[in-house]
Amino acid sequence: MCGRKTLTKGKMEIIEELSIKDWDKSLDIQPNYNVAPTTIMPILLYNDGRVVRPMRWGLIPSWTKDASAVPILINARCESLTEKPSFRGLLDANRCIVITDGYYEWQKTTSGKQPFYIHHPQSRILTMAGLYSQWKDRDGQILLTYTVITTPASAELQFIHERMPAILTPPQIDTWIDCNHYDSKNALTLLQPSQMPLTPYPVSAFVNSIRNNSAQCLQPINLPPEQTSLLNE
Repeated sequence: MCGRKTLTKGKMEIIEELSIKDWDKSLDIQPNYNVAPTTIMPILLYNDGRVVRPMRWGLIPSWTKDASAVPILINARCESLTEKPSFRGLLDANRCIVITDGYYEWQKTTSGKQPFYIHHPQSRILTMAGLYSQWKDRDGQILLTYTVITTPASAELQFIHERMPAILTPPQIDTWIDCNHYDSKNALTLLQPSQMPLTPYPVSAFVNSIRNNSAQCLQPINLPPEQTSLLNE
């Protein structure tokens, strides 16, 4: 799964790296070392070019009457996207890219859960496949929300967790977000264990609290020998 991530790059870095045509003027971002569900984040869409819009993490299906009465959907398993009503109707027209530069995952150990930070070895942006929805409250206010799609973990990351975000390569981005030219059948073929190079390293339990949001979240730590051996296999 993916329940915590980072976005430490600035607006202009993101625009340049992802060749973004339009950035919503209302969206101002600061380095975020511990992005948690319900946080407003920049999300990449396609509208005659790549555009970024602000959305809240945790999808609320458009047909939901009372958002407080249902759990928010932070992840969506790729295997069930066409089956679950919450996601099935979004595949044709509401595909998006979640812009991050890393994410956290927790490994179960005999002494508890050990957090790992997973990122690109050259610190490039990780473009996660997602779906979004437009929900309207009783006062007519519109809220855009999104979910991160997950796949089985790649062979290199299975020792941490059995699932991982669906991270797309640069050539795959437009196929996923350009819903007018690429249908859901083509898009679904992209949802495989990531082909991007990814580097994991252990971090401290400091990241466990969403109140902690600083570069300290990313500081590597040393593991006991029995756990360190898994990183070298």
